[in-house]
This record gives sequence, C-alpha cells and structure tokens, in this order.
Amino acid sequence: MQELIRAKEPFHFHTRLHLSELTGLRATTLGQLLTLIKTVPGASIYHHTHRFLQQHQNLSPEPPNDFAYWVTEILGDDELGEKLASINVIQYSTIRNLRDKIASTIEEHLQTNAFAKLRFASSGEEFHFMKSVSFVLPTGCSAMDLKEFSENLRKITVDSIYFHIFEARLRLERGENDFSNWIENSLGDKDLANEISSLDPYTQTLENLRRTLVRIIDKRMGL
Repeated sequence: MQELIRAKEPFHFHTRLHLSELTGLRATTLGQLLTLIKTVPGASIYHHTHRFLQQHQNLSPEPPNDFAYWVTEILGDDELGEKLASINVIQYSTIRNLRDKIASTIEEHLQTNAFAKLRFASSGEEFHFMKSVSFVLPTGCSAMDLKEFSENLRKITVDSIYFHIFEARLRLERGENDFSNWIENSLGDKDLANEISSLDPYTQTLENLRRTLVRIIDKRMGL
C-alpha cells in the first residue's frame, strides 16, 4: 500500500432530502412545451432530466428524460423523441446550457416539420411541469486521506453519492463533481481526479457507480 497523502482540507460527505413539487404549468402542444421549457425554473429542467436517475436506480441504462418520453408516447413524434433522448446530459455543466440544448432541439424540429405543430395531447395527457426541491444535510462522515475516503464511500447512502456526483456538478454549477474537486485540490492527485471525472455516471446505477469509485480509489492506493 502506498504512503497516504493527508488532505489540506477534509472532505465532508453530505446527503440530500428530495421533494417534487407541481409548478401548475402544463403543455398540450410542442409549441407550448417549448415556451415553458424556456421560462420554467432551472429546478424544473433538472427534475425532468434527472428524476429517473433517482427513481430507477436499478435500471441501466436509465430510461429517457421526461420530455423525450412525452413527445414519443403522448404526441407520437418518434423523430423528435429520439433526438431528445439522445442528448448527452454529461456534456453540460449547467442547467442553463442543458435547457438551451433541449429548447433548440425542439425549435429546429418545429421549423423543419410542419406536422409537428399539429400534434397535441389529449385531455389528461398534458405535460405537467414539476420541480425538484432539495435539502442538503451533513452525514457526519469525513475523510482526510484516500483510505478514509474509500471507507466512507462504502457506507454512505446512494443519495449522498448522487448529491456529490450529479447535483454538485450540474444543479449547483460547480463545474466538476465534488469528489474530483477534493482529490485534485486538497490531495493534489490530478490523475486520480481526472480518472473519476472521466466516468460517465449516467450509464450505470448508483450502486454500480459506488463500486466503480471504490475500485478506482483502492487501486490508486495499491490495494
């Protein structure tokens, strides 16, 4: 086992409680959907693109985002649904950029497909916008080196992993996940930080992600 480097600052593990709230906004047509996507709170865009990651942790790959599902299953627009489902969320470091990509995809489709404007949802099948409300809480777990970090990774909840990997990077606009940030800036291990940041967390379940992170860190320690 390699000699462990002590961190400049400890890593404090947090978790979050999550609530979903109705916004009272709904869309019947693609045009209405586009208008609301451009104006709803960022918490709503986050909810409709990341909800499946939380509710369907045992499914991999995860189902498409809510917009893709509604466009395909309710409006019957397979072409646009495919385009929306193929948006690679990991490419976007802010909700604002992700919102712009979704909106521009729908906008381009409406401009090139005359029939798209004629599609509408039946009564009771409208798209209802919701938003995510999170409450961040300390777990009481902290780490000063990779050994302690790995030990805590094994026992924290998947909600904590979700917060530090997904919410910190995208919703809180930190630009990078919390784990990579700490490993690079507090431990000075840029190679390990890059290896973790290069993972695609959207293609595996949260439990699989936990195991992958533990394996990478243990390997770095020479275990």
